[in-house]
Amino acid sequence: MKIVFLDADTLGNDVDLSAFEQLGEVVKYPSTSPEELPGRIGDADVLIVNKVPVNEKTMSSARNLKLVCVTATGTNNLDKEYLDDKGIEWRNVAGYSTESVAQHTFALLFYLMEGLRDYDDYVRDGHYIQSPIFTHFGKSFHELTGLTWGILGLGAIGRRVADIAGLFGANVIYCSASGAPKQEGYQQVDFDTLLSCSDILSIHAPLNVHTEGIMDAAAFRKMKPSAILLNLGRGPIIREADLAAALNAGEISAAGLDVLCTEPMSAASPFLTVKDRNRLLITPHIAWAAVEARQRLADIVAGQIRDFFS
Repeated sequence: MKIVFLDADTLGNDVDLSAFEQLGEVVKYPSTSPEELPGRIGDADVLIVNKVPVNEKTMSSARNLKLVCVTATGTNNLDKEYLDDKGIEWRNVAGYSTESVAQHTFALLFYLMEGLRDYDDYVRDGHYIQSPIFTHFGKSFHELTGLTWGILGLGAIGRRVADIAGLFGANVIYCSASGAPKQEGYQQVDFDTLLSCSDILSIHAPLNVHTEGIMDAAAFRKMKPSAILLNLGRGPIIREADLAAALNAGEISAAGLDVLCTEPMSAASPFLTVKDRNRLLITPHIAWAAVEARQRLADIVAGQIRDFFS
């Protein structure tokens, strides 16, 4: 069996991939351009991809291909109809990053909520050395206890965030954009209530017809001026130009984003127009990527290949 990683750099270089060596010949490419594909997939039995498109045009030279494994939950890069026609099976991975994404959600929140950038700068710039008192009240912040935490999308990650927020004493509410039935143990509200009542609003929903562009100018106008928005779902759930305008107008307090409409970030991103850097924190799609989560992901994919051929 020949296993080919087409964009191995998307797993990082700090995870153990030795389980794949026990299954057959393994070839790892850091990344693969469309021009490089034909020479790399001709005799592959298994392709392991993250973002590489898999369709008739890209896979026409794959003579032995039996299985495509996606090192992610999303499968937008797969032409499933083509794979079905060719008798090629595919696998994706779900549930590997719940703890990592939940943890990063709170990292984004506390960085924004407690003004950590300002306080770090205050110390690094030498102002604390000159302080006449032991503390500094440059930026006010509040306890999470008693605040309302709203969640858009109550899947596994949304529930984990809800449970942790509850431990901090937050009042948790959630909305299902698709109108799914109420989940026991959690307070469901409509979308307008979610917007108007949330002090923190975190997005953990998938991208679909119900969620695409749902966070637009009208939505931001319904939110509290003190609210913090966090997006750890998918970039296009938010209309980015509308969010940039809302931040500049003070319609919401701040936003923490781990996902964008275009990744890597576009040089024309409207977020580059946000005037106050303290209102916006963007991380480069890393919420899923704790070492443990990536190792879990790799182990699951190796298990999928083992099971398929056994």
